[in-house]
Amino acid sequence: MSVELNHTIVHVTDKHAAAEDLAEILGVDPPTSYGPFRVLTLANGVSLDFADDHGRPHGQHYAFLVGDEEFDAIRQRIVDRGWTYWADPFHRREGEINTNDGGKGLYWEGPDGHNLEIITVPYGG
Repeated sequence: MSVELNHTIVHVTDKHAAAEDLAEILGVDPPTSYGPFRVLTLANGVSLDFADDHGRPHGQHYAFLVGDEEFDAIRQRIVDRGWTYWADPFHRREGEINTNDGGKGLYWEGPDGHNLEIITVPYGG
C-alpha cells in the first residue's frame, strides 16, 4: 500500500461554524460528525477534522486543488460574502489571482487565521 494523507485536524474556536462555512465556500457536501469532530471530506477521500480548541488556535495553511469551474465558483462565493482575497500567501496582492505554473490561484483568510488557498494546477505542474 502506498502512503496517503487520510485526515488532519483543524483547530478552531467553533468547529460547527468553521466546517459549515468551508463546505459552503468550496461547494462540497456538508460536514458530518465523528466523535468530537466535524468532518469535511474532500473528493480524494482526505478529511479535515474540525476540533474546538480551548485556547487561541494557531493559523495553519490549507491548499485545495480545484478545477477551473470550481475555482471561478469559489472565487465568486468569496466575493459575494465581501471577503478579501489575495494572489500571494503574504496577502500583499489584494483582489488579484496568481497564474503560477500556468494555472490560477488565490488565498483568503479562513476561521481563526487559517490561510486558505485554491489552485488549479499543482505546484511544479
